[in-house]
Amino acid sequence: MKSALENLPQRELLQLVLKKDEQIEHLSFQNEKLESQKERLELQKERLEFQLEQLKRMMFGSKRERFEADPNQIKIEFEEYAIEAEKQDESPVKQTITYQRNKSTSHTGRNSIPAHLPVVEHTIEPSEDTSAMKRIGEERTEILEYVPEKFFKLVLIRPKYARVESDSNAIESTQKSVVIAELPSRPIEKCLAGNRLLAAILVHKYIDHLPLYRQQQIFKRAAIEIAPSTIDSWVAQLGRLLEVLHEKLITEIKAQQYLQADETTIKVLDKNQKKETHLGYFWVYHAPLSRLVTFDYQKGRGKNAPRSFLQGYKGTLQTDGYAVYKHYYNNKEVTHLACWAHVRRKFEKALQSNRSLAEHVLTEIQKLYAIEREIRVLTASERKTIRLEKSLPIINGLGKWLYVQKQVVLPKSPFGQALEYTIPLWESLQNYLHDGNLHNDNNLIENTIRPVALGRKNYLFAGSHEGARRSAMFYSFFACCKINNLNPQKWLEYVLSVIADCPVNQLHNLLPNNIDPAIIENHTHFWEV
Repeated sequence: MKSALENLPQRELLQLVLKKDEQIEHLSFQNEKLESQKERLELQKERLEFQLEQLKRMMFGSKRERFEADPNQIKIEFEEYAIEAEKQDESPVKQTITYQRNKSTSHTGRNSIPAHLPVVEHTIEPSEDTSAMKRIGEERTEILEYVPEKFFKLVLIRPKYARVESDSNAIESTQKSVVIAELPSRPIEKCLAGNRLLAAILVHKYIDHLPLYRQQQIFKRAAIEIAPSTIDSWVAQLGRLLEVLHEKLITEIKAQQYLQADETTIKVLDKNQKKETHLGYFWVYHAPLSRLVTFDYQKGRGKNAPRSFLQGYKGTLQTDGYAVYKHYYNNKEVTHLACWAHVRRKFEKALQSNRSLAEHVLTEIQKLYAIEREIRVLTASERKTIRLEKSLPIINGLGKWLYVQKQVVLPKSPFGQALEYTIPLWESLQNYLHDGNLHNDNNLIENTIRPVALGRKNYLFAGSHEGARRSAMFYSFFACCKINNLNPQKWLEYVLSVIADCPVNQLHNLLPNNIDPAIIENHTHFWEV
């Protein structure tokens, strides 16, 4: 071969060398391509493993968000369990120890039965003949019992009276002088159900998560046949009756200077979508300072969905990092508050892939929440002072550390994605420091959304878009009752008894944050007096 190459002309040798160089360059390019593909596949493998771990956690893992800050927490290995077991198997050496100690007061004893409940006494006599015996005392045992919901027929009797005249037109005069009591105001004219039953139907559906068809089964067990369409009609008519009160609630919430906003899904039957349900959204707005909340149903989650509430809003708006909200707070009239709880969740998900870095972030966030727990009972001005003194240095230190990590962490890794979520919101995450009335997270509004998630598991979907809007209204009222510590059943019973005759300029007094709780507790139905 060597002699053959030596005999080749210089021109052919040069072509042969160039061809070899091209082959080497091609192989080098193929090698780089394979290396890049390998790196890409490794990243994809890491992402898929991360998603698998998250799915396993969602299905089988703990749902709590608490983070244990101490990485050196003592763990008990199986060997230590074995040692403990061996110690327990040894024959114990008995010894007598005498000492005194204070009686523990941590145990509260047996639960007491509330004093407001009616008392039913039942005497149980001995089986022996006691006629020749003297009663020397008794033992009383208190038991909490239950009587299932009781239906009864309420008959309203209104006697008629007439003035008897002596003139020739006595009959005509008598007809004009008939006296009869007026029928009490009712929310639905000629309705078979009373106010207490109507209120119970709504409370059972939207608070106890009992769909209407299950309530119909309860009626059947009491031998009461009510058609499903009739119950649906009652709910629809109550919705129309309470719309004016809901509008008043919306007006008050829009006027607040501090709002929290979030959204959640609701499946809706749509006649235009066969074999599928439409995925609608409840947009939720919570005013923490006035203790009001409202649900607004919209068909989508686009930028126009919250327009009816947030267009032209002026004040402080607290949201998560969803980009749609930026269209409404990216101006001089609105101060945006981001949510530290959402940030914490992002880094908590990164624990699997980069535990040391994620633990550092979670530990710093935990320090911020520890400060919030300490200052919860203080005034707004005191909270602001302590936040600037203690929380601000922690946030500044964490911000510098995150900036350094951003330069070295892979953007597509779980930790990198957590950084991509957090860094654009950094200024908004600090805005709560400047006002003691503001919260550092959106957890309050998420608490109001939780009943919707429970309801979805029970009634699965809303029957129509109109039904979803009606559900949003009822969720709004009952969420306000919960925030204001009102009994929703009693509140709704009272409202149904007075709203038909309530002047428009007095409607705001019926809202859960304005109504006097004593009025609700002392309210009795006209047939109970």
